Amino acid sequence: KEKLLWNVKKEVKQIMEEAVTRKFVHEDSSHVIALCGVVEACLLHLLKRRAAGFLRTDKMAALFTKVGKTYDVAGDICKKVQDLLQQVDGRRPQPIGQESLKRQSSATNKAPSLTPQAIKHIWVRTALIERVLDKIVQYLVDNCSKYYEKEALLADPVCGPILACLLVGPCALEYTKLKTADHFWTDPSADELVQRHRIHGAHSRQDSPSKRPALGIRKRHSSGNSSEDRFAASARDYVESLHQNSRTHLLYGKNNVLVQPKDDMEAIPGYLSLHQSADSLTLKWTPNQLMNGTLGDSELEKSIYWDYAVVVPFSQIVCIHCHQQSERGG
Repeated sequence: KEKLLWNVKKEVKQIMEEAVTRKFVHEDSSHVIALCGVVEACLLHLLKRRAAGFLRTDKMAALFTKVGKTYDVAGDICKKVQDLLQQVDGRRPQPIGQESLKRQSSATNKAPSLTPQAIKHIWVRTALIERVLDKIVQYLVDNCSKYYEKEALLADPVCGPILACLLVGPCALEYTKLKTADHFWTDPSADELVQRHRIHGAHSRQDSPSKRPALGIRKRHSSGNSSEDRFAASARDYVESLHQNSRTHLLYGKNNVLVQPKDDMEAIPGYLSLHQSADSLTLKWTPNQLMNGTLGDSELEKSIYWDYAVVVPFSQIVCIHCHQQSERGG
């Protein structure tokens, strides 16, 4: 169940990134198909046999049809899917006469063209594009005992509602049928975009030294001292690890979070970030002085700000103490 829910989270993140970077999402986007596939796997997880009814070869059709009898939103999706399938069948070539061919040509021109992948996931895809998939999933969660076994994902009191909530975002997007030259092209991932930014930033600093340096530790030339070079490389790698990358997912990031490193000093602003790798969850806080490259090369190595940087693996946390100061309101 956790693996299925994780796959949905990943695909929801991808489709929301596409919506932000491209300002729209095409109905034939690979992210739409991928999201439909993982949602379909969740809906079929430990589905009761009698819920499939007589259409056991197409369990999604049977499930939507059965839900549509008691839930009007699902019933509307059933009608739209049936109309789409009839139109798709009408586009298929048949051995007919010339007169019938002329009459059919005008109708087939108006019929939608669906890719094989879109037809494969037509039930979930239609509900998503019509922006009611989250409502149908929530209905299934509320009536899980009728359709699912006790160990099913949608019958889980935690995972089921989370799945429905995850689909609220994708169901709020506008999906377009507009055909462009690159409508099948998908934007690069956040990791690739960050890498491109770093490459572009390196060229910009070489061409225009007067420009403000990009976010990160400034690159320094080799001093001949291997220990200094290793320190510079490790410092640079640390700052770069705060971004989204192939090894860890950046779950949360916030600038100018105040932290008081010692009792006898004022709070200083820094970058707070939450990272998830394959086997761990880590909280990091890095002072702004280390993030924006304002320290000189000689200052950086001796900088006391490295002593203030915080790296907390969640696996090492046993308990958290929270103290409230009423006079400060926090």
